[in-house]
Amino acid sequence: MKFFSASIATLLIAASATVSAQPAAGVPSGTPLRPSVLAGDTLYVSGALDTDAQGNVGKTAEESAKFALDNVKKNLEAQGFTMDDLVQVTIFCTDLSYFADFNKVYLTYFKNHDKMPARAFIGAGSLLRGGHFEVMGIAVKGHK
Repeated sequence: MKFFSASIATLLIAASATVSAQPAAGVPSGTPLRPSVLAGDTLYVSGALDTDAQGNVGKTAEESAKFALDNVKKNLEAQGFTMDDLVQVTIFCTDLSYFADFNKVYLTYFKNHDKMPARAFIGAGSLLRGGHFEVMGIAVKGHK
């Protein structure tokens, strides 16, 4: 019976999810994913790469961090959310020595540093397009 209840709950969540009509920021064209999925008041934001609108990776770690975070921000805003609605963020990085560079830029995207989202910064062997960062997150409306 527990399996049946969990399956019904999963189906109900999937049925309530909406698809963004906006193109995915920071996602290579032809990639089979949605930029975000809205389930109730929770938005799940797919991983966004550190590319500009033309698909170019940043020339420095700080520029790459800005591109990745701008892309997350665009995907949030397409669904009516802000960076301050994020409750969890995961950053994949090809070189952990970029940690301080990323943090310097990351802090500028949030109004209240006392209410930053939970976060993981994970080393990754390589990322699409030769990028340095891929950032994904979960946002909840009115969580503060």
